[in-house]
Formats: sequence, structure tokens, C-alpha cells
Amino acid sequence: MKYAFLLRVSVVLSLVLVACEHHENQNPVSSTQSADSSQLSLSISKDSVLIDPYGVAPLTALVSFRTPYAATSSIIVYGKHGDASNFTHSFNDAGYQHSLSIVGLYANSDNLVRIMMRSSEGALRGDTTIHLATGSLPPGMPSAIDVISRSDGAYEQGLNLVSNYSSATPQMPLMIDCYGDIRWVLDYRNNALLQNLGYEDGIARLHNGNFFFGDASSNAIYEVDVLGKVINVWSLSYYRFHHEVYEKPDGNFLISVSKVGSTHEDGTPTVEDYIIELNRYSGAIINEWDLKQCLDESRHVLTTNSQDWAHVNAVCYDASDNTIIVSCRVQGIVKLRYDNSIVWIMGNHRGWGTNRRGEDLNQYLLQPLDAQNIAISDSLVLDGSQNHPDFEWNWCQHSVILLPSGHLMMFDNGDQRNFNSTPPTWYSRAVEFAIDAPHRTVKQVWEYGKERGSETFSRVISSVKYLPNTNHILFSPGYQVPTAEGYGGRMVEIDYETKAIVFEMTLTDDLKIGWHRVYRMDAYQ
Repeated sequence: MKYAFLLRVSVVLSLVLVACEHHENQNPVSSTQSADSSQLSLSISKDSVLIDPYGVAPLTALVSFRTPYAATSSIIVYGKHGDASNFTHSFNDAGYQHSLSIVGLYANSDNLVRIMMRSSEGALRGDTTIHLATGSLPPGMPSAIDVISRSDGAYEQGLNLVSNYSSATPQMPLMIDCYGDIRWVLDYRNNALLQNLGYEDGIARLHNGNFFFGDASSNAIYEVDVLGKVINVWSLSYYRFHHEVYEKPDGNFLISVSKVGSTHEDGTPTVEDYIIELNRYSGAIINEWDLKQCLDESRHVLTTNSQDWAHVNAVCYDASDNTIIVSCRVQGIVKLRYDNSIVWIMGNHRGWGTNRRGEDLNQYLLQPLDAQNIAISDSLVLDGSQNHPDFEWNWCQHSVILLPSGHLMMFDNGDQRNFNSTPPTWYSRAVEFAIDAPHRTVKQVWEYGKERGSETFSRVISSVKYLPNTNHILFSPGYQVPTAEGYGGRMVEIDYETKAIVFEMTLTDDLKIGWHRVYRMDAYQ
């Protein structure tokens, strides 16, 4: 693999190391140091501090050095807006040799990073600050990022991981802090593997702290570290990646794909109607779900495109019963067992027939309940032609997630809501449903976005995420959403209990597309 030229920063790092009070409990220091010295000094050569070490992450650095005794490193990357804009991290690097990945730098800035060394007992052994000078952001960045509101102390701390769409090829994911500053970007223009990166739903974080995404251009799944270095590649054979790659608790990947040679029974081709499970460790495909077998491939109530009849755009795993939940944009949502049998189908009741196995799919449709848990019997509501005061179906939804309660939440785009292509009011929602699988009932229990109308309407893409530290919801419409400077995306953090807005930010882009998905997370994990 070829990497861009490594930019080396001329920095000499001097650590003033405080001697341990109990020398007998420490490993011996090097022969050049005195065991009873009150101070130990350490210098790092200029070649040991690298800005953007792999030529793909210009707002990162790698700092390497050796201490004369065992120690553990921690850092503070100083922000421009006080403590709330700082990033802190403790490394799991107990020993003598240290290699620190620095994340969260600003572009065109002299960044300050504090490095601290501590003994196994937690005593401070060294403390210094280094300067890291960065260059410009790559081309194709958003034209404007505006913080509309921010309730300090109320919003969930962290960076916004944005599957940015402002750069067409390669797509460049960003981390944007809650002050509107870009603090991380991946730029693979000069990378032979990923110079045409198209990541569809976008980038997410693995349980191990690295990032992962699928690339439609090279038809593979990638794991990269915070410096952008490619760690693992899983190539797909006989399948074509699109939209989603999801990490299960056991580390395996659920991937939405098209299968080479897939056809309807009349021989015409199909796309975007398979899910596969890939064993992360062996690379083998260990399960396949063919939606043509379990759903009605002839149902066209929301599309006339027989080739892309399902348009899978999301998948997640339910550990409570070892099933998968699949979002089909123009069909609805279906829960499937590992043998591809149906648990339930969620969506308007119009036009369901039989599948290839001869099953009548109407038996799997969820029955909506009102606020008093009484079944809604209005045929117009069941059909989807009208809404109930307590309930609305999902329309062309994206980003299905499971909440800690077990409830299902999604970004309900609202495209073709009630089969209306030109409604008087457009709106999208973050909406939560309680589903009783044994009784096949569904109850709407929470929503946000309808009250914002066209201001937060996104016909396609977009995401909703649960923020566990604050019990907040991150609602992020990303397609042609109006902003002060034009169009792009808008992320809104809502207090779940009060529905108060604690954070709101817009991203404007010349392509009028902000993102596919947005996550809030720590810079390192």
C-alpha cells in the first residue's frame, strides 16, 4: 500500500519526570540515569512526531517516545472554546515504549497537546505540552457549519461523526465538535484502495474503537484506525455492497447487498434485496437472507421500479431473540429469523399478497394500537390513506435502531406519506414504536419532527441515534434541508423526557446534501 509523504514536525519533546517515591518498587532505569535522581529528562527526536502519518487524516498526529521506566500515557488536546472543547484520553500503553495517536486537531492551527505520564499507582511522573502545526482542510468541505443553539452542560459531550456527502469522490467523513469546528477528516484521494470511496450509509465505530464502512466502488468492507490506516479488508464475492454494514455483538457483520445474477421468477433482474452475515475472523459468508423468498416481490404500492422493488437501506440485530430487522424503503420493515422466516411486518396494510413460499403475508402485518391500547380498526388508517391521532405508519424510513427498552426507533422520512406525492405539509420524524411480537401489535409511544414541518424534512437518507449518557435523541435529517446559507443537513439533539432542544447545528453544502448518518461519540471510543 502506498501512502502520501509523511509530514514531519520539528519538535523536541522534553518531559520532566518526577522521581518515584518508592524506588524499590520500580523497574531499573537506564544506565544513563541515576536511580536516586529527583528528575529524569527525556528528549524525542523530530522524526518521532508525525502530522498525518499515513497521508489520509490531516488533523491527526502520531507521537512516539520511550520512558526510562514503566509508565502510562494520557493526553489533553486543547480546544479553542475552553474545557468543553478539550479532548482527553488515557492510553493502554503501560511500559517503556509509547506511541500516541493524537486526534482532534484544528486545521491551519498551532495545536497544543499536553502529555502526562503516570506510574502504575497513578502518580504523575512527567508532564509536558507540545505544539502541532496543521495545514488546510482538503477540498470539497461543507460551505458552512452553523451552531443554531447549544445548551452548555445539557447536551451530550462528544464529537459528531458525520458521514459527509459534500465531497462526491472520494467521500470524506468528518468529526465536527459542538462548536461547529471540524476536528477530524479522512481524505483518501491519494490512497490506491479508497480513492473512489463511496460509503452509502457511511462510517461507524467498531466496538474496538476503530472505524468501519463499506465501499461500493471497491466492493469491500474496511476497518481503519483513528489515523486512517487500513487495518482489515473484507472483499465480497458474488455480492455487491450497498448501504449498510452492521457489527453484531459477536463481531460478525450484517451487510445489505445485491446478489450477482439475482432475478425475479420471470427472469428480470433485481437489486438491493439480500442480507448476508460475514464472519469477521474467517471472512466466510455464514448466512444469507433472500427477501424475494419471504416478502412479496410483486408489491408496488410505493414504487414502480421492479428491479429495486425492496430497496434495503438499513439492518440491525436483535439479541433478545436472535433475529434481524430489515428496513426496506418502499416496502416497510420486516423482522426475520435466521431461517428467513418472518416474525412480523411493519408498514401500511395496502397491497400485501403472497411470497414465493405461498405464505399470505397479511398474517404477519402488525396491528396498530391507540394510546389506550385499543386496536385501531379504521380501514383508512390501516391502509395508510389517513393518520390516526395516536398513530402514523412509517414512510420510506431509514436508520432503524433498537432502544435500551427494546422499542424500535427510526427516521421516518415521510416521503409519499399517505400515498401523497405533493402533500400540503412535508415533515419527517424520529419515531418510537413498542412492538408486541407474539400478539403482532404496534403502538406509537414517542415522536419528534412533525412540529418542525419542512424545516426538518428529508425525503431520503438521514438518521436518528440514541445518546445513552443523557437519554437524548439525535435527530439528523440530511438531504436538501434548508439552512441559512442554502441547503444541507440539520442535526437536532432533543431531551427525550421534555422534548427540549439542547443542541442544533446545520451543515450547508453546494451539493445540497449534508450526510447520510450522524453519530455523537468520544474522539477515541
